Amino acid sequence: MSDRAGRDERARQVLVVGAGPAGAATSYWLAEAGHDVLVVEKKRFPREKTCGDGLTPRAVRQLLDMGLGPRLEPHHRYEGLRALAHGITLELSWPEHPLYPSVGYVVRRRELDELVAARATEAGAELRQGTEAVEPILEGGRVTGAVLEDKATSRTYEVRADYVVMAEGANTTLGRKVGASRDRGYPMGMALRGYYPSPLHADPWIESCLDLRDRSGSSLPGYGWVFPLGDGTVNIGVGLLSTFKHYKDVNTSHLLDEYVATAPAHWGLREGTGIGRPTGGRLPMGGSVGPKAGAGWLLVGDSAGTVNPFNGEGIDYAYETGRMAAEVLDDALRSGSRLAIYQYPARLEAEFGLYFKVARTFARLIGRPALMRELTRVGMHSRSLMEWVLRIMANLLRPEELGPAEAAYKAAAALARLVPERAAS
Repeated sequence: MSDRAGRDERARQVLVVGAGPAGAATSYWLAEAGHDVLVVEKKRFPREKTCGDGLTPRAVRQLLDMGLGPRLEPHHRYEGLRALAHGITLELSWPEHPLYPSVGYVVRRRELDELVAARATEAGAELRQGTEAVEPILEGGRVTGAVLEDKATSRTYEVRADYVVMAEGANTTLGRKVGASRDRGYPMGMALRGYYPSPLHADPWIESCLDLRDRSGSSLPGYGWVFPLGDGTVNIGVGLLSTFKHYKDVNTSHLLDEYVATAPAHWGLREGTGIGRPTGGRLPMGGSVGPKAGAGWLLVGDSAGTVNPFNGEGIDYAYETGRMAAEVLDDALRSGSRLAIYQYPARLEAEFGLYFKVARTFARLIGRPALMRELTRVGMHSRSLMEWVLRIMANLLRPEELGPAEAAYKAAAALARLVPERAAS
């Protein structure tokens, strides 16, 4: 297929579809390695994304490695997590770690994504905004590029590439067209967030409510968060896992309204003062989308379902999978071996496979409200246990400790043994 003028674009080494965290990271590391990269983004920056806007130490490490430390500094820095449940409050600092900083940042996605995409262009990648990949180009069973559409003019044209990286997010169009699909046996997350003015906008803690209740005091499914942005506002949201039996019947807008109305008084939130409309979305979790590589293509970030089921974190795993994809593609391009890209699924499995497996198991446990209440009740009475849980959930165990997944399994199993049988139903 050619464009209306009968002209095809010149061939590239790599075409990256999507300039969010995964696509921008892939583009940056490939361009930094000297490769010819075109990254297309169907929207134009700045643009909104449903997200808590929090960056954990793992995500901060990736941004520092991309040389973005000075550009993070103007944004709100926080020390760790404040957990609330059953009338108990625990403030848990990020642990000391030899690989990751003991600090997080809260950065609006409309700013963060543009910042990282700009870093990719500084490294030499070409960014084309307002451009959507509408169809993969297939030749002999291999993806050799994509048909692109200029959203402003509706003009379509081809771009050929040695490899195509699909970083479109949870609703990956190209991924589905080349045969990737989500395993419905894996957990799916649902989230809704909004922005509200708050006098505590520069608080040094992000906050998570593990015991949601409505105005009448009745328990609600899911969990809530408040992330201070340091600019006069906070990001407040609610999350829910598909492992909750009746999750499809939950009205997340109602859930968010109840959380805003019952949030701790220290945030100073007032109903009806939200800035803009809340936005929501679904999050494929635990590596649920596959295959993650095929003839001439790779999936990264949310397109590969690499959201952490423990805490709903997707940004770090987007950056990390993008970096791994770039390293594998660098090897493929330098060696000339088309088979080299099949190292990518193996690398993902080695890095995250067992951890995600345990997280998926834990997600099934906490999908039962009675069990969730008992687990949090036990945990909140032990600071040392909750510090351990924080390290597990954020994937921040130190090398001298047990392997992350094995440790997570033992901790989850130990918690489950403490729960009476009648509470697990």
